[in-house]
Amino acid sequence: MRPIEAGSAMLMSAFDPKRTFRMLRLESPRWSELQHAYGVTTDIPALLLQLVSLPDSVGESQPWFGLWSALAHQGEVYPASFAAVPHVVGALAENPATAPAVFFHFPAWVEICRKRNGTAIPDDLAEGYEHALARIPTLAAAASLRPWDEEMLQCILAAIAAVKGDVAVAEVMLELDSDAAAKFLAWMER
Repeated sequence: MRPIEAGSAMLMSAFDPKRTFRMLRLESPRWSELQHAYGVTTDIPALLLQLVSLPDSVGESQPWFGLWSALAHQGEVYPASFAAVPHVVGALAENPATAPAVFFHFPAWVEICRKRNGTAIPDDLAEGYEHALARIPTLAAAASLRPWDEEMLQCILAAIAAVKGDVAVAEVMLELDSDAAAKFLAWMER
């Protein structure tokens, strides 16, 4: 397992159109070897497959409730989290102009938790994970073609900050709504 570094050759070459990246296939037997908060991850590929319709995260609706609770459980991430992020970003890439904010929020939160906890990425999942993260700023630009609500703004800013290595700013962006920002600015002016 290895940590990833911002500015690595992987991140800089992420958009070479001739380069292919390994992403754990949904039918791979490797899923049965990976762990999440509740044990073996054989349930995760079916949840990830549902992302092609770009569902929003509402209450306890699937697939997001299952993905969040298993792969980003109470601030912990797992080997399966790193296998899932490329699929989340891949679904986002199909139509960033219509994808809900959760498609940016989830990879941002996984990266925040990974950095905060020092969680290592399994070597066989690192390339796909790194490539997925490297795609986020470009996908954010593509998503800018539509109006953003406050949630979308928070999630995109957090995702970009996380990808660029500043997880403290990323985490603040997830918490900083318009009211909190106004209070902060008022405090700054004192």
